[in-house]
Amino acid sequence: MLAVFIVFHSLVCVLLIFLILLHSGRDAGLSGAFGVGSTSGSYGGSSAIVEKNLDRITVVVAVLMFVSTYLLAKHY
Repeated sequence: MLAVFIVFHSLVCVLLIFLILLHSGRDAGLSGAFGVGSTSGSYGGSSAIVEKNLDRITVVVAVLMFVSTYLLAKHY
């Protein structure tokens, strides 16, 4: 049972890393300083909805990771 929980924890950690890397940077580099790329995108403004959902999913996965880390630490 412990091995299954460790595998679950590892998958959650990898998923959290993947979700964090999916986030777009805010004002990255010189292009952000000069306002280049400040358009709403080719989705007609729906990119804000995608970002909000990505934020929510990332928070849920982060909470899962913290809970599984706590339970693994408590077990040992």
